[in-house]
Amino acid sequence: MSSQVIALAQINPLLGDLPGNARLIAQEAASAFAQGAKLLLTPELSLTGYPPEDLLLRPAFIEAAQRELNCLMIELKQFTDLAVIVGHPKISSAGLQNYASVLRNGEVIASYAKQELPNHEVFDEVRYFTPGDEACVFENAGIKYGLILCEDAWHVGPAIQAHEAGAQVLLVLNASPYHLNKEVLRIEVLRQHVDQTKMPLVYVNAVGGQDELVFDGGSFALNADGEIVMAMPQFEAGLGFVNVNSSANLEMGVITPTFSVEAQAYQALVLGVRDYVQKNHFPGVIIGLSGGVDSALVLAIAVDALGADRVRTVMMASRYTADISWIDAREMAQNLHVQYDEIPISGPVDALEQSLAEQFKGLNVDATEENLQARVRGTLLMALSNKTGRLVLTTGNKSEMAVGYCTLYGDMAGGFAVIKDIAKTLVYRLCAYRNSIAPVIPERILTRAPSAELRPDQTDQDSLPSYEVLDGIVERYMEQNQSIAQIVAAGFDPESVEKVTRLIKLNEYKRRQAPPGVRVTTRAFGRDWRYPITSQFRA
Repeated sequence: MSSQVIALAQINPLLGDLPGNARLIAQEAASAFAQGAKLLLTPELSLTGYPPEDLLLRPAFIEAAQRELNCLMIELKQFTDLAVIVGHPKISSAGLQNYASVLRNGEVIASYAKQELPNHEVFDEVRYFTPGDEACVFENAGIKYGLILCEDAWHVGPAIQAHEAGAQVLLVLNASPYHLNKEVLRIEVLRQHVDQTKMPLVYVNAVGGQDELVFDGGSFALNADGEIVMAMPQFEAGLGFVNVNSSANLEMGVITPTFSVEAQAYQALVLGVRDYVQKNHFPGVIIGLSGGVDSALVLAIAVDALGADRVRTVMMASRYTADISWIDAREMAQNLHVQYDEIPISGPVDALEQSLAEQFKGLNVDATEENLQARVRGTLLMALSNKTGRLVLTTGNKSEMAVGYCTLYGDMAGGFAVIKDIAKTLVYRLCAYRNSIAPVIPERILTRAPSAELRPDQTDQDSLPSYEVLDGIVERYMEQNQSIAQIVAAGFDPESVEKVTRLIKLNEYKRRQAPPGVRVTTRAFGRDWRYPITSQFRA
């Protein structure tokens, strides 16, 4: 028997667009068939998109998915002897299950219910699905394939079960969200399965943004020795191919080089912004440009995601805005060829302060007056958003969000928080990466001390530890779940650790009101950070 071709459809489904996703699968099937493939893999829940969340609780959604699957099966019948694996929800005798069906010649020749339901980090599948318990092994063109779904691959049991049921090649369908260095972790885990079962495996992953999540693609195949024999690009849709020979092992194919960590994070942000804006049908975006590093990075990401014509910037200077901020903001906008407007805020701020003068009489000037400036800016941006339909992109980073160095209804006002999961130190690295492609961010933005410019001679470090210290504490406490004692033992100043961890707790109420944004770490504020606002516990 000669080798046969397996095709991997690394697609970007639109969640809930059942007819559109079915068309996308059919298009990939047509292309795979034309190139001689005998088997086509699509990602987990490829028919619905992932994660459907509480749409799964609506009977109409499940019924629509089943109807679309039936129509797709008929559509695929024209591709004679091509087996297409489609992910979809299905009600069985056990309940609602996360399913995959193998469609060939107008029939379902095999099916599989996901066994390991993730209930950690951003996942909540136990809320919706009943686990399966049976292996799925089917024969296609003389090869016996075992089939598992996503979380199953992080446990050895389902792979061993498929092998014991006679599988020669393991197929893994995924909707695996991205975080930094996740592609390395996936390969390490799956190599262990190959080592234990001696089965080669083919791993297909979804690509695209879905609210806070980004799916990075990066589909790959490992031969029976655990060697990478095929790897697809990250962060872009496409159709990949790998050959399985007569000995049921995989042959060498095209291996796409991996990105650096900075390139991965940047591309994840670009994809997350593009899909959030386009899938939700916003005509474009608006960014408050300050002349600082955060808004500069957000602007570069937005232009790379959407094109300059869909990005508008607004510089809203106050009496405390330095001349270099004006100059750098203008230069940044010119470098990226975006619309740039200047709206001074001194008038509205003065009016508000006059209106409140009697109420504030005898009280010292404090952060209240600073926040008035931020809230005027937020009001202006939201007014422009209302008038134009464009989405406001906020510019706060993870370091600021952690300790509340941000203003509710001010700089937090907007529809999508692009860099809310990017620590300040990583912000600078991403700017350097973007400038290595083309120097669009003025060098002075990267070298001057960061400042909110809400009072004279203000810098961020007036209120916070250095960002190297702050980010180290936040990463250990928030992402790695280390105790205060462990962080201090790692060499951090006890006073700084106490201050930062206290601020993280105190500002939970702010973060609950923040817009969604792209998740790129193992733990982001949002879906996988679920701390109560009202709590007296302090570690």
